Amino acid sequence: MEIKVLKSYKELSSTVANIVKRQIKKHPLSKLVLPTGSTPLGMYKELVSRELDWSHAITFNLDVYLMNVDHPESYQSYMKKNLFEKTNIYPDHCHFPFRPTSAFEDKIAGSMGIDLCILGIGSNGHIAFNEPGSSFLSRTRVVNLDEQTIEDNSRFFGSVEDTPKQAITMGLGTIMESKKIVLMANGDHKLNILNVAMNGEVTEDVPASVLQNHDNVKVFYCD
Repeated sequence: MEIKVLKSYKELSSTVANIVKRQIKKHPLSKLVLPTGSTPLGMYKELVSRELDWSHAITFNLDVYLMNVDHPESYQSYMKKNLFEKTNIYPDHCHFPFRPTSAFEDKIAGSMGIDLCILGIGSNGHIAFNEPGSSFLSRTRVVNLDEQTIEDNSRFFGSVEDTPKQAITMGLGTIMESKKIVLMANGDHKLNILNVAMNGEVTEDVPASVLQNHDNVKVFYCD
């Protein structure tokens, strides 16, 4: 699987935003899976500047922390702040993983599946919150977060103690049913795990390696 190396974070953000733009322009009824975290912030800024018509699009977020949805660091707040409140997408078209998780899976299935899934990658190879050891067949579920993931995300909460320890995540099996997948990675600290995931052994110890089994994946990286 080829990793396309881009010159800057600006180019990374613009490149992936253009893919989303083309998807929505060509298929206004597109079903999109969207990520959170620091890497996609530039992509969302680019998308807002494109002034797209989001009125027919349907989104599913990859994951959410198990926490108060009104907390400023919840992923619900993140999406509202960075995309939803800045576009004309309908609030009832924006879906986050919820319990019972089987109902979230049913909602995806009822929308006729995912057209485009945007992913990031964690420093331990996780995608969404599918930590090392997650089954390649896994579906949406409640998970305990890996210590490395908690430490990585503690920068958003001020301390490890205040960082959520559980989340609801879309499963690897669910993600792999997407028609198209784009993985974006930013920073030289992600390069090693990206190479391991994309070019190494396909193993549940490196969840992102499952993407090698998908026939329509694009990977973009900048340092």
